[in-house]
Amino acid sequence: MKKLNKPSLKSFLKAQDYFPVKLKTLPSGHHLIKAKLNGKKGNFILDTGASTTCISQEKVPYFKLKVKETDHKATGAGTTEIDIQLAKKNKLKIGEWGLKKMQVVVMDLSHINQALSVFDIQVDGIIGADILHLAKAVIQYEKELLYLKLKK
Repeated sequence: MKKLNKPSLKSFLKAQDYFPVKLKTLPSGHHLIKAKLNGKKGNFILDTGASTTCISQEKVPYFKLKVKETDHKATGAGTTEIDIQLAKKNKLKIGEWGLKKMQVVVMDLSHINQALSVFDIQVDGIIGADILHLAKAVIQYEKELLYLKLKK
């Protein structure tokens, strides 16, 4: 009986207009991803549990964000509510994938950077499930790859 060669996940997804983005697993277990926001390079945590993409308040000038006040609050795994601001009409680029007119949440991420400082790592923000849904993302954990679907 002849053995059938199965295509790799990478070749299968490439045929479906996906492309891979390398992830870096941090000692904390988080996954770091490189991206550009408004043309500026940044380090982001990939967080499948975060509903929206968030940017550190400290990085507002660097990413040239135009923030607007809001009464909304953010909540996470903890019980504390965090004040947020919104910034609309931003350009996000992750590898070959891009999005124009994207809204991000701006908030204090010092608690995250404080925790990561033990590993001498600082992040500019969090890539959340909003982007993962829009990009029809597939994560291949064992190869540390994130696949995003190009718009055609």
